[in-house]
Amino acid sequence: MVSAKVSRGTAFGAALLSLLAVSAQSAVAAPAAPAAPAKPAAPSAPAAPALSAPDPDALRTALRAALANGAPGAMARIDDSGSVLRQTEGIADRATGRVMDTDDRFRIGSVSKTFSAVVLLQLVDEGALALDTPVNTYLPGLLDPRITVRHLLSHRTGLYDYTNDMFAATVPGFESVRNRVFTYRELLDLSLAKPPTVTPGTTYSYSNTNFVVAGMLIEKLTGKDVGDAYRKRIIKPLDLDDTFYVHPETAIPGRHVKGYLRPDEAGAPLVDSTRQTVSWAQSAGAVVSSAEDLNTFLSALMRGKLVSGTALAEMRTWTPVNSTQGYGLGLRRRDLSCGVSVYGHTGTVQGYYTFAFTSADGKRSITSFANTSNNGTVLNTLPRTLEAAFCGVPPVKAANTAKTAKTVRSTTADGSAVERYEDIAPGIARQ
Repeated sequence: MVSAKVSRGTAFGAALLSLLAVSAQSAVAAPAAPAAPAKPAAPSAPAAPALSAPDPDALRTALRAALANGAPGAMARIDDSGSVLRQTEGIADRATGRVMDTDDRFRIGSVSKTFSAVVLLQLVDEGALALDTPVNTYLPGLLDPRITVRHLLSHRTGLYDYTNDMFAATVPGFESVRNRVFTYRELLDLSLAKPPTVTPGTTYSYSNTNFVVAGMLIEKLTGKDVGDAYRKRIIKPLDLDDTFYVHPETAIPGRHVKGYLRPDEAGAPLVDSTRQTVSWAQSAGAVVSSAEDLNTFLSALMRGKLVSGTALAEMRTWTPVNSTQGYGLGLRRRDLSCGVSVYGHTGTVQGYYTFAFTSADGKRSITSFANTSNNGTVLNTLPRTLEAAFCGVPPVKAANTAKTAKTVRSTTADGSAVERYEDIAPGIARQ
């Protein structure tokens, strides 16, 4: 089943040329050296091209590809300077057959990391925290004394990601923690039992453990739980009516998408993974939200409504991930085939894949989603929704006609970036 709707007019005008500040952020930064690990530097680059109008047909094709490869449903919402494009495919609930709806709530997984980073950057703005101060200053004796707050938020601590072990066997691992409630310290101890993956302050090494410690910092500095910080500092100021931190409750409030986890065994039936505590993630991935709320959140962030200009510049100082991606402070940058860079985060929690990204000026945002996980083929359909939203004409068309598409390494045939790893158990490749 397909549904598409355009609000406040069907035409999307081409966006204005991105702010000049983007030019300093679009290039991938060199990693910081061990001897001076404060932060990476960001060399200048040519200004990004103007945005083309979104391509609804390419967006629909990407969503249908998610279904063809095993997702029960998929959806996307684009907010573009007051205009809204909504598209859905498939179903939100296999038991009832209810169709997917872009107003549905869902688990956003590691997009939660951007919420946590915003709270910590607000604390930096308030003088309660300093990015280049060792974490042990605030949480004495917790970590290697070389690890700073900046290292946490940029995934440069070397702290082992405990989810690699927890979910090495996908469904058994999930069932063992579905209803379990962890303390932050229990999760951290799982990580500290393993040797570090990199020297603190050097290269990027994605780890959920980093944002577990971020949650510990938030609670230490605010005297409240993480959910309280999200509500007071982000959810209420932005009127995010569909956004919740329900941990350790297992239910998603209101009308929501059910998540379906693919087992490792070929041909095994999908597992309904909707109800769970997500206590294995907490401040690293336990937020519930909607497509509209995520677009509002990321747009507000890039427009400077949540943190100071200085703090936002820190968030947008990039550590290299690969040839087409950089990681800032709780924020991903993805470089698309048309030369445009977009900003946001990806998210995986069992049964849910989310991509939420916005333009440099926050004027155009997309959240795309599929209700499955442990399926690398479905995961690779979602970068195509970014191409449709921000590049407009599909990359293959552009290459064959105007020859204007930027060459991107590590891409699929249509020009979108290849995803081999999820945000949970990031050391395990997904097929």
